[in-house]
Amino acid sequence: MLGNVSTRRAALIGLGAFAAAALSGCNTPTGGMAPGGAAGAGAIPVDTSPLAAQSGNPTAAWVQQSLPGALAQALGSAAPEGLRVRIDTVYLGGGGPADPDRMSGVAMVAGRTIHVRAISTYIPNPTDQALPEQALQGRVQSLSTAFAYRLRSKLGG
Repeated sequence: MLGNVSTRRAALIGLGAFAAAALSGCNTPTGGMAPGGAAGAGAIPVDTSPLAAQSGNPTAAWVQQSLPGALAQALGSAAPEGLRVRIDTVYLGGGGPADPDRMSGVAMVAGRTIHVRAISTYIPNPTDQALPEQALQGRVQSLSTAFAYRLRSKLGG
């Protein structure tokens, strides 16, 4: 009888270790920047210091990870020389079209300041309760993509 109990415990511990190892891959950043925030050659600089003061570090770090890649994808080779972006606020709404997520900031190019606001509609998913940090990071990534394409349209692209 004692052998069955220890075998079950060993199996549960092994299953828990396997699940923890599998879920650890979910924490890897998927944004357009290399880990540590090092931008690649030609990357558009993104200033998130006003956002860090407003929302805190996780949100600002997620914007730093996802926005440069979204800008590179949206603008491509049409990115103006000397373009810089500053993100001032990010608001993660309650979900649905009545309370969408919002991001606002400015783009500076050739002495011109362009105010950019983007929205993204969040539809709650049951897995968001199990992985809340990943859900919030995904929402910031969606906002970054919306911001990049909104900037492209304001630049005439």
